[in-house]
Amino acid sequence: MSRRTAATALLMTFLAIAPNWARPERSKNAADDYPSDVASAWFDTLYDVVKAERTSPPPASRIYGITGVALYQSIVGGAEDNRSLVGQINGLGPLPAPMPNMKYHWPTVANSALATVIRGLYSAATPASMSLIDAREQDFALRFQQVIQGPIYARSAALGRDVASEVLVWAATDGFSVYNNCPYVPAPVQGAWVPTPPAFGTSPLQPCWGQIRPMVLSSSGECAAPGNPVFSTDSASEFHAAALEVYNVGTHLTLEQKTIADYWADGAGATGTPPGHWIAIVGQLSRNRSLSLMASAEAFARVGIAVHDAFIECWHTKYVFNLQRPVTYIREHIDPAWSSYIATPAFPSYHSGHSTQSGAASTVLTDQFGIVSFTDTTHTDHALVPPQSPRSFQSFEEAAAEAAISRLYGGIHYAFDNNDGLASGQCIGDRIHDRIQFKR
Repeated sequence: MSRRTAATALLMTFLAIAPNWARPERSKNAADDYPSDVASAWFDTLYDVVKAERTSPPPASRIYGITGVALYQSIVGGAEDNRSLVGQINGLGPLPAPMPNMKYHWPTVANSALATVIRGLYSAATPASMSLIDAREQDFALRFQQVIQGPIYARSAALGRDVASEVLVWAATDGFSVYNNCPYVPAPVQGAWVPTPPAFGTSPLQPCWGQIRPMVLSSSGECAAPGNPVFSTDSASEFHAAALEVYNVGTHLTLEQKTIADYWADGAGATGTPPGHWIAIVGQLSRNRSLSLMASAEAFARVGIAVHDAFIECWHTKYVFNLQRPVTYIREHIDPAWSSYIATPAFPSYHSGHSTQSGAASTVLTDQFGIVSFTDTTHTDHALVPPQSPRSFQSFEEAAAEAAISRLYGGIHYAFDNNDGLASGQCIGDRIHDRIQFKR
């Protein structure tokens, strides 16, 4: 057997067992013809980087959103039915497009785009996180280069880099550089937020986040919640009753309620944050439902945009109403020795970020997939500590409702925080449905 014949036989054997993304010759070459491996693996890596870098939830939501847009836009030029987001989300102008009549390997495009955008968003990351990013890119690149012709690979990688670079330019105009850190000017309201135990930090988290440009909402005030009940220390008032509910639930937590509170805690540094939890669910859907690369990219874009805008709306609302946390009220008016089951975050209570972003994410996922049951394996997939068993849900809405009530069980939100947050999030999901046409 000649060397060429042996090499050909080896290549044919490889292609016979290789996944679809490794097959360069296809009757069709749309982004819809490849599986979602690149997308789901990269967002798993991003989740781990967000965790390792101890990124707080608002910046994490921005990172997931921008990354979702970059992935989607990098391959939409090779889609059968999907439409570009250019002109459909705020401020996003023309982006590089594939050259006519030229062949592209869309998994390579996606790999290059994701590596570029994540490096850009984490330019100051630790060497360990940069190594994670480099390893993920190189793993796919080496696999693809073995089976894709050199000119096709180079053209595809260049397109991914070019699109991601322009997405980063667009993202840099959203106000993040100005509003990520700014002085806290408390709204003069009754029952105003004060630092909470156990840390009693003097400054709340990112008080100007609500001024960052949304992707789909017309402003951070769109989909705004109606406001908390009138603050009152009267034991017969609606507000006191809501605080008493937090106290009573927290004082008599069942094992299942503790499990739910822990499952959805999603603390920065210990996990990929609350928006990362929904991103992780998209990765699971991509694998378990054998989504195409394009369908997976659409799901990541939908959820990324949803959590991005949800945190902007929620943080705007938090600092407008500037409401004190349950632990503050309970210690002053019900029981001075009470503590919440989960440590209270250092920012105002109304309304709940978990609830808002869960309402938004569940709405856009239902819009794409319908009412479907699923089992969430985020904790086991990412080896989170302490370990939590997977939880199963009959719908995305059911999962969102559990995420919301978990904050009541944790003792860090009033019920009205959670209910109004869910409603605002669902409103954001509806606006995404109304304003973005993902399909032609």
